[in-house]
Amino acid sequence: MTLAIFDLDGTLLNGDSDYTWGQFLVEKGLVDTQVYKEANDKFFKQYQSGTLDIFEYLAFSLAPLTQFSKAELTALHQTFMQEKIQPMMQKKASELLKHHKDQGHFLLMITATNQFVTGPIGEALGMDHIIAPVPEIVNDQYTGRVVGIPSFQAGKVTRLNDWLAETGHSMEGSYFYSDSRNDLPLLELVTHPVAVDADETLTNIAQERGWQHISLRD
Repeated sequence: MTLAIFDLDGTLLNGDSDYTWGQFLVEKGLVDTQVYKEANDKFFKQYQSGTLDIFEYLAFSLAPLTQFSKAELTALHQTFMQEKIQPMMQKKASELLKHHKDQGHFLLMITATNQFVTGPIGEALGMDHIIAPVPEIVNDQYTGRVVGIPSFQAGKVTRLNDWLAETGHSMEGSYFYSDSRNDLPLLELVTHPVAVDADETLTNIAQERGWQHISLRD
């Protein structure tokens, strides 16, 4: 079964779910507004420039989850989906996913955004499986820590290889769609790397290497 692998933020979504979740918490007054906003902006710029320390960022982004019950977080996420994520959904992205599904391909999302934020988004997009940083849960409560290796930069390749070993899936004929320079390690691994509305660095690399570059913007 051919793997069709997708990045989420800036690729399937016209926006960044991780950064927007932080904005959502600020807007709802659920975090220290000024301090959290400044840190969220700082980390997002680091991500865009390829200099993000993923463990430092996850410590920041997972901390608010510890302040609420899982039931409260579920309700918050439902509001987040309606107010923030639905407007980011793209018709062309849905058509691309359908195109691969119609060919019998396995839809796999690999994202650096934690599983709490992205799990429901992946389900809404019809993914067959999602690989994302896993927030630790102890006694039905988020601890603010991450389990294992985050799926970021080369970590996406590590997590994918672990999953391949577990499931027996093959990379033969595989596709990977991404907008970001951070995903270069995985783009170099697949049979069909595709840049999607890419940042300047990835755009230049795609041109140099003859990779396909498409837009999913409506």
